[in-house]
Amino acid sequence: MKAIGYKESLAIENEKSLQNIELEIPTATGKDILVEVKAVSVNPVDYKIRENVAPENDDWKVIGWDAAGIVKEVGAETSLFKVGDEVYYAGDLTRSGSNAEFQLVDERIVGRKPKNLSFGDAAALPLTSLTAWELLFDRMQVEKDNPNKSILVIGAAGGVGSIMTQLLKQLTKLKIIGTASREETTDWLKQLGADHVINHRNKLSEEFEKHDLSQPDYIVSLNATGQHKDEIVKIIKPQGKFGFIDDPKGGFDIMPFKMKAVSTHIEFMFTRSMFQTEDITKQHDILNEVSNLIDSQTIKTTVGQHFGKINAENLRKAHALLESGKSKGKIVLEEF
Repeated sequence: MKAIGYKESLAIENEKSLQNIELEIPTATGKDILVEVKAVSVNPVDYKIRENVAPENDDWKVIGWDAAGIVKEVGAETSLFKVGDEVYYAGDLTRSGSNAEFQLVDERIVGRKPKNLSFGDAAALPLTSLTAWELLFDRMQVEKDNPNKSILVIGAAGGVGSIMTQLLKQLTKLKIIGTASREETTDWLKQLGADHVINHRNKLSEEFEKHDLSQPDYIVSLNATGQHKDEIVKIIKPQGKFGFIDDPKGGFDIMPFKMKAVSTHIEFMFTRSMFQTEDITKQHDILNEVSNLIDSQTIKTTVGQHFGKINAENLRKAHALLESGKSKGKIVLEEF
């Protein structure tokens, strides 16, 4: 089968950082299903793994943690899918990724692909949807029916923020404040349902004062958390909740939150699959719920750009754009 992989961690400008290769088609056993990958999308975790995790024993490492495709084979212990089903999923960080024509994946972290989306549009959704849903409703347990509370989403125009803003708009009554720094990303957030958009290039406290905004009950930081920490501490409401998903350089000291008794929450979408948690099937359920929201036209896909066929050259371009920090929505690739 065709695949894209690497043998050493290299800068994306190096042609060997991602290469077109051929691998054997795997076989489904146990709870695994074998999926013929029709489309993928690219996330920051892709380039972070490529930069920092080299394969062992001179093997090829195949990355990619978002895909949509068709079930071609099912393991003996499966019960959720059958051959021919159209599915979408984010996968498992500890296993071979989706940048290949065929991929094995545990059916318990796979969902039914939205009926009214193409494979490309569907591939944009799994990782970001799971991350946003788990952070909001599993980790922070935001109140859905309280119109007197508000939430600030820092970095709201990116992949996770684009779906999070929609979930907040459609599933809660919270006032939604998003951050962006360019006109196009500001417009994007307003289209997705943000009530207010402020500029994260300025001090958040000054932006809140400028827009006459009250202290938010919840703050979610999706990038540059370390850079914004002092401002987050300053503006968050006492006894509020703070959540983040990135990896602040030098660690993250939560002690400044003590005076306000702010609870701190970390989201890592791969925890359930990595540790085979008792509630691993929750990801199957979340993806099916997101699929229902898409099919009912309650929310929409967050595709920002389509980079063409799934090959090394196009994936290198996608990684480069993500590394630049200038992408809007999700980058998808389709067909080999």
